[in-house]
Amino acid sequence: MADGLPYERSVFEHRTIQDINDEIRDVYRRYPQPWVIGYSGGKDSTTVLQLVWKALEEMPSEERQKPVFVIASDTKVETPVIVDYIDQTLRRINETAAATGMPFRAEKVMPTLNNSFWVNLIGRGYPAPTSRFRWCTERLKIEPANRFIAEKVGQYGEVIMVLGVRKTESSTRMQLMRTNQIGDHFLRRHSMLPGAYVYAPIADFSTDDVWTYLLQVASPWGSNNRDLAALYRNASAGECPLVIDDSTPSCGNSRFGCWVCTVATRDTSMEAMIDSGEEWLEPLLEFREWLAVTIDPARKREFRDIKGRDGRVVFKKDGTPAVRTYKLDTSRQMLEKVLHIQQQVRRNGPDPQATIIEDEELHEIRRLWRTERQDWEDSVPRIFRDVNGYNLDWPVDDNGHFDNEEKKLLAGICKENEVPFDLVARMLEEERRANGMARRAGIQKAIERVLAEEWRSEEDILFAQTAL
Repeated sequence: MADGLPYERSVFEHRTIQDINDEIRDVYRRYPQPWVIGYSGGKDSTTVLQLVWKALEEMPSEERQKPVFVIASDTKVETPVIVDYIDQTLRRINETAAATGMPFRAEKVMPTLNNSFWVNLIGRGYPAPTSRFRWCTERLKIEPANRFIAEKVGQYGEVIMVLGVRKTESSTRMQLMRTNQIGDHFLRRHSMLPGAYVYAPIADFSTDDVWTYLLQVASPWGSNNRDLAALYRNASAGECPLVIDDSTPSCGNSRFGCWVCTVATRDTSMEAMIDSGEEWLEPLLEFREWLAVTIDPARKREFRDIKGRDGRVVFKKDGTPAVRTYKLDTSRQMLEKVLHIQQQVRRNGPDPQATIIEDEELHEIRRLWRTERQDWEDSVPRIFRDVNGYNLDWPVDDNGHFDNEEKKLLAGICKENEVPFDLVARMLEEERRANGMARRAGIQKAIERVLAEEWRSEEDILFAQTAL
């Protein structure tokens, strides 16, 4: 045993592929619930999906009527090379299943607009993820997968999740797989999702077992498993599994993770891909490295405000205020960088229509900046036009928004009367939102919430704190 993990003995020392296929068929027949296979595009999830396909393929068609849903999580900030690989695989799975009468249905699950990475990072000013504040995992991975599972539980009553988890991946994973078992050793209750059970057919596989199987057994949907091996050779890390709870560790250095991930110190997988010939990915790596600077303890005060989205200032044990959300100027800089990256990827990469940030995300960022961050200059359309040389079809708000000229006028009045501009701007925005509503009962509470926030300047707050 090394690092608390068991020695990776081969499962094939005491089981054959036929034994494993028999087990899969037995579980499929024994339980009436439909299956949901989590597919990440990596070696473990590919092995599980291929094993299940091969096992069910040997059953009479009348016995394989129970649906098998294959879901892949697309955070919308996955490495483009991996997105293309997964998209091709899902398309082949669906085409082959339809042609051969197999019960597989493959699709992607994605975060809602409100939970998207760019809407939260650029729009709301959330700091880039760290090991202490991994806000992205819940929004980008757990919620989309759980939403799909909850829909199927609502439709069928219960489901069985078939996952590519292995006991030798980590001591934490090994312990989790020993808990919540029911009846026999095949299924365990999901710790967080009611109506969901987990089945892990490769729990006892070693890493060598996984590669031995993939390189000796051809993909039933026509992919080339040697292409998958090449992806791993071009990087030096593992895969990012389908995440359905917060026990799964960060993908960090993962080969199949998000290109914007700042949880790890370095993105060795992206570096390796560039070294292997994918130079068009360099702008993504450069942005990721710049993003990491914005959470560097030595420099984060340059980019971030001491006031959070809740309007509060939080003081650390040493009496200094903690830095919280990004300043609006930093968010503007981010948006400009991301739009330039999109241009470069389209120009130098394999897909001239590649999307780094979607139009609907730009619209939502614009709305958040105008309504919550006092961006009366309406910066998003200007930044987009400056980078791309044309305009999007921006929606017109019939209720009206304040503009830059009105901001200058209000700023002058506020300065004369020594009143914080942002405070008055927020109160005006709350009044604008309530304008024309049949019931205005909520306006007073909204104004009270605004007044309860911290509106002093950072200099005044620091001066008051040192005077204590």
